[in-house]
Amino acid sequence: MVAFTVGRMREESPESQHNRQPDRARQSQACDADPQEAVQSQPAIELAEPAESADEPAAAPAQVPVVAVVLAAGFGTRFDARNPKQLVAVANKPVVCWSIEAFEYDPRITDIVVVVNPQVRDEVERLVDEGGYAKVRAIIEGGAERVDSTESALQMLADFGIPQDAKVLIHDSVRPFVERSSIDGCIDALDEFDAATVAMASTDTILITDDLGERKVVHAVPDRSDMFRAQTPQAFRFKTIRHAYELAARDPDFHPTDDTRVVVDYLPDTRVAIVAGSESNMKITTQDDLEMVKRFAFEATRKRAVDRVQGMVRPDEA
Repeated sequence: MVAFTVGRMREESPESQHNRQPDRARQSQACDADPQEAVQSQPAIELAEPAESADEPAAAPAQVPVVAVVLAAGFGTRFDARNPKQLVAVANKPVVCWSIEAFEYDPRITDIVVVVNPQVRDEVERLVDEGGYAKVRAIIEGGAERVDSTESALQMLADFGIPQDAKVLIHDSVRPFVERSSIDGCIDALDEFDAATVAMASTDTILITDDLGERKVVHAVPDRSDMFRAQTPQAFRFKTIRHAYELAARDPDFHPTDDTRVVVDYLPDTRVAIVAGSESNMKITTQDDLEMVKRFAFEATRKRAVDRVQGMVRPDEA
């Protein structure tokens, strides 16, 4: 295990027995580095340290890393297998860049890990370098399913000695217009809970069904006031999500579609807080979704510009 101090990973970890060690890690200066220097036999990942100032109290509490994991490893078979949806442009910007920027421009996020598939890896690496996303510490390959990609990211973070109390926000890259309030809401919720998820209250009545031959029939109609539509990010203390996945790995029937369910199913005593989502935080699954999401691009551009400026100003200077 690597030596880990406040917010910084200092050394490369031993090679993972699952062969999930990232073969390309970035330091914050990677965008300006010589390409030959960027390829090292012993890549190091450094998580940002809190800024120091002579005016700050010497006894200021240590800050834990707040790591965003952006999942961009899907193959998008329902969208267009020949045209990966995470690379499709919305308002002249690839979808994956919109998602990375949501965390890059939030000053409360210290680090970003992007999980990709081999088909899009080279292009995502190019986009990260071109965009100058200084918080992106690593781009790693995921797996065949979403849970495999999450496990790859968790394994990498464990290999590099991330603190057990670190805050980890896991986000679908194809939700490009997540709002800052949802991201910060997750970070705040983890001060009280060990898990939280962004969700929208359902405006439709939800039906629970049974199979009756070839036809579905209504089994129950739950109270709509208790029904929510899950979004991302889904946020956890690292020890919580890591332990949930360790338990799930022992279950041969383990096939969840999101990370919150892993905690709910395998750590049932862990309460998962709801954080308010937004209509703009919709997921691009089909071509029709792409057309719908385009209407959020203008407002997102305005908000991201404000976030970027605010992120450049220290709170005591604002």
